[in-house]
Amino acid sequence: MINFQGWGVAVLVGVPHKEAVFKTHPMNFLNERTLKGTFFGNYKPRSDIPSVVEKYMNKELELEKFITHTLPFAEINKAFDLMLKGEGLRCIITMED
Repeated sequence: MINFQGWGVAVLVGVPHKEAVFKTHPMNFLNERTLKGTFFGNYKPRSDIPSVVEKYMNKELELEKFITHTLPFAEINKAFDLMLKGEGLRCIITMED
């Protein structure tokens, strides 16, 4: 955690490497300082999916920009390798006929 003056909230976002270690000095939590984590942005599928679908259908969300690879099901392991190497943001797996 960064040492900062005063008070505030630091929010950890993203998924750290499995061996990542986070260290901070206990003094960083004085003066109403808060450290929070979030898992998928506290996304609630039951209530949030309908609004996301509506925004996508209204072209308010451009999800296609996040697709980095399209692979057949036979190459699904390659999709996982791309993900693990940090080279695949979103891979589309197509089902073969």
